[in-house]
Amino acid sequence: MSVKIISDKCTGCEACVSACPYNAIEIRDGIAHLLDNCVLCKACADECPSEAIAVIDYDRSSKQPEAADRQGKGVWVFAEQRNGTPQGVTYELLGEGEKLACDLDEGLCAVLLGHNVSGIAEELIQYGASKVYLVDDPALADFQDEPYAQVIAELVMEFQPSVFLFGATTVGRSLAPRIAVKLGTGLTADCTGLAIDKESKLLLQTRPAFGGNVMATIVCPKKRPQMATVRPKVMKPGKRNETRTGGIIKLSREISPPRARLLETFHGSEQRMNIQEADIVVSGGRGLEKPENFELLEELAKLLGGAVGASRAAVDAGWIPYAHQVGQTGKTVRPKLYIACGISGAVQHLAGMSSSDVIVAINKDPNAPIFSVATYGIIGDAMEIIPALIAELQKDPA
Repeated sequence: MSVKIISDKCTGCEACVSACPYNAIEIRDGIAHLLDNCVLCKACADECPSEAIAVIDYDRSSKQPEAADRQGKGVWVFAEQRNGTPQGVTYELLGEGEKLACDLDEGLCAVLLGHNVSGIAEELIQYGASKVYLVDDPALADFQDEPYAQVIAELVMEFQPSVFLFGATTVGRSLAPRIAVKLGTGLTADCTGLAIDKESKLLLQTRPAFGGNVMATIVCPKKRPQMATVRPKVMKPGKRNETRTGGIIKLSREISPPRARLLETFHGSEQRMNIQEADIVVSGGRGLEKPENFELLEELAKLLGGAVGASRAAVDAGWIPYAHQVGQTGKTVRPKLYIACGISGAVQHLAGMSSSDVIVAINKDPNAPIFSVATYGIIGDAMEIIPALIAELQKDPA
């Protein structure tokens, strides 16, 4: 169920404000606005003299409206973009979503919000989407939780997807819970595996639990859509097919202004490569002995054209910023080459890098767990081996 203010009808009479037992409505610019502490009790709708408050029921156990039936079900993917460029996790979700849609015998759809982003829609189709729901509006130019959540929740209530996937990024982790609350459905966070149960057709959502020591599989049997956020780099991106065709459905929505006002946007420094986007990652752990030795990893990564990662132990020791942490409580990476230097290989770290194409482990302990996932293992002191590798690469960088 959802409650919506119809601004064209609202007179700002404040009858709803006095009727709300939770102080969850305020009048701004002569129009009522719902606050986050709204519990959907519907008291405001009952008291509104101008019928400006709509209560929308969303219950999959009852028959949906005819329009929703015509649209059918579907697996939806939130197409996260930044400055008009799709984020890598979008392609990964499309690749995984295509498998789920096939198992459910349903369509794969992408939801694209922003301003001047219509050029992305065709690319999403080439990566597997059969439909793209596009809302292009100046109010959506910069990501903000409230307007994005409002628009997406309205689209879900209109078109009724069965599954909705988001990337477990800063944006996805902020947006997906808001939408789940608006829709009254469940959400499984930070999934590392998705599948469809053959008998029940339910989405099996697998994620690490208890610090990564066990894997829990979660289902949402009663509410729809079944929602999950998926960790970047744990799933293979979809394959691009430029001959693939699909439909681009352009929609418009009345977007309520957010309570928070965006004053200025600061772009992060591009001097360091994002470890989640790098084809080569050189990571260091406690075996590097001191923070200064990460300068050697920087040099090695620069020669290889890669990025520097780290274990949690190195980050907790203050040797390198958290942005470089690889593992269960850090970032998940899937490079073509991962070089682990002085990292023992705790299960939490392995969860963040074991999907790498080629893993080279350097460690003095021949029994270190990192060797169990390594393609190539070098038993020795990382502080002797790394300078030797740098010297060889400097002789012949190719």
